[in-house]
Amino acid sequence: MRLTLNIWRQPAPDRPGAMATYHIEDISPDMSFLEMLDTLNERLIAEGEEPVAFDHDCREGICGACGLVINGRAHGPERTTTCQLHMRHFRDGDTIDIEPWRAGPFPVLRDLVVDRSALDRIIGAGGYITAPTGAAPEAHAQPVPKAAADTAFEYAACIGCGACVAACPNGSAMLFTAAKVVHLNSLPQGEPEREHRVLAMVEVMDEEAFGGCTHVGACADACPKGIPLAGIATLNREYLRATASGARPA
Repeated sequence: MRLTLNIWRQPAPDRPGAMATYHIEDISPDMSFLEMLDTLNERLIAEGEEPVAFDHDCREGICGACGLVINGRAHGPERTTTCQLHMRHFRDGDTIDIEPWRAGPFPVLRDLVVDRSALDRIIGAGGYITAPTGAAPEAHAQPVPKAAADTAFEYAACIGCGACVAACPNGSAMLFTAAKVVHLNSLPQGEPEREHRVLAMVEVMDEEAFGGCTHVGACADACPKGIPLAGIATLNREYLRATASGARPA
């Protein structure tokens, strides 16, 4: 395959960036998208040029570090992570635009690498449960109803890649926050922090300047793990419950 790549290049957070065009040949349809970028970088290094910086880790669709906007879509044309996207989804002669996540709370560090620590701070505000220290409790010491376990597992699938934020026209992190809140608030182990959790996490989400949710639905469409859009409604109900109780986020 022969491809034309328009890639965002930015040397540092405080330096301006621009799209750079590269032509690449001999790309196998069986390559992953990241392998294609590796091939480009090998050529750039051999030519004495700076390789394109991009995030990646597991390359197994588990960690979510590989997020890119490909032809205007978070993670590209398939509902999967960028590392699991294969070049057979493109055609010989295609032009591919490759950009970093575009959201104010995700500042560009270099080229396609962004700082997603804002999501970590949301988790840090309430993504935990009260548990006694010392020996681990028996696995079945606190029974969990199957319906609650199923809901928790469904939302625990969120890998925190940030595709929902990148896809949202408002740059909202509501689906991500909902996944974390619904996951823990569905379980009896999460009950002690239930009200504090949702208030604290929404407060930090707002402090990080994520946009507001207007139920466009682009977040759920882009999510590689299929987190349901209905989670946002559950998050809103949890928030109303907590505010009505007079709870405080801290």
